[in-house]
Amino acid sequence: MSSNKPRRFTFLLVNRFTLTPFAAAIEPLRLANRAADKQLFEWRLVGPTGDVATCSNGTRVLVDSGLDGHLPVGRDDVVIVCGGTQIAREASKPVLTWLRKQARAGAAMGAVCTGAWVLAEAGLLDGRKATIHWENHDGFAEAFPNVDLFRSVFVHDGNRLTAAGGTSSIDLILHMIAETHGDALTAEVADQMLHTTIRTDQDRQRLSIPTRIGVRHPRLAAVIARMEANLEDPISPAQLAADAGMSTRQLERLFRRYLNRSPKRYYMETRLSRARNLLMQTEMSIIEVALASGFSSPSHFSKCYRALYGSTPYRERGTGGAVNTDGGI
Repeated sequence: MSSNKPRRFTFLLVNRFTLTPFAAAIEPLRLANRAADKQLFEWRLVGPTGDVATCSNGTRVLVDSGLDGHLPVGRDDVVIVCGGTQIAREASKPVLTWLRKQARAGAAMGAVCTGAWVLAEAGLLDGRKATIHWENHDGFAEAFPNVDLFRSVFVHDGNRLTAAGGTSSIDLILHMIAETHGDALTAEVADQMLHTTIRTDQDRQRLSIPTRIGVRHPRLAAVIARMEANLEDPISPAQLAADAGMSTRQLERLFRRYLNRSPKRYYMETRLSRARNLLMQTEMSIIEVALASGFSSPSHFSKCYRALYGSTPYRERGTGGAVNTDGGI
């Protein structure tokens, strides 16, 4: 790419896209142009229906073209799919056809928030590394086993770029600015955005367990980490306690004191949360969801699910639709 030619970004705003990741992706480009006092980047917006795109909070954004427009896309361009809620519904045939066309033209293909789901549906992430918002991780992993999925803030794999959502778009775009225009400009843009810590592709999406639960207790955090890593094959409280170097009674007291629930209850809620995500985000059968969440009996799964959520898995699936990937920030 000529150093004198602005790099062009095309943002595909699918219906119900999430505003924060989109804004967090486009603003660093604007600020880079401002800091350099010349146009290093240019951008345009595309929507599946043309004219306007509506984001998940109801805000309407004017777009430059629909999918049938004649905006040229070249080898040096970057196409970014901006996803949001109920993303599987947005992977329509026209959208997938348009994305494949841009990929054949040689453009780098990227996604923010749940946009990776659409890229994967188009077959553009097969055999590639990628990331998606943590809430959609399990459903994505089940739906697209040929994608090497990570839980990092962003992933850059050749000409495929994905960011998990929220402010992770800032880090992805800063990474791209640094690659072509150096660290000094990148630092200046980050400073303008009050982005005091530039994250890398090695940083994970979620807060640490102590921060999430509001408790800084090393052994409690270690037990919860083991629970979260073993949802399909739950570990008994006795084994969790033994591995943490305490008695079962001590483990019970620890959970009661800091989380106001037993270890068994906390583990159950964590497994059911995963089950709910799988129900809403995949086409897995109820029994497959149950097994993937550590329940060997569908009836026991249904009973526990209803006790927590007030509805059976069957009814929830029927209400939400077979695939309702509602999630992402």
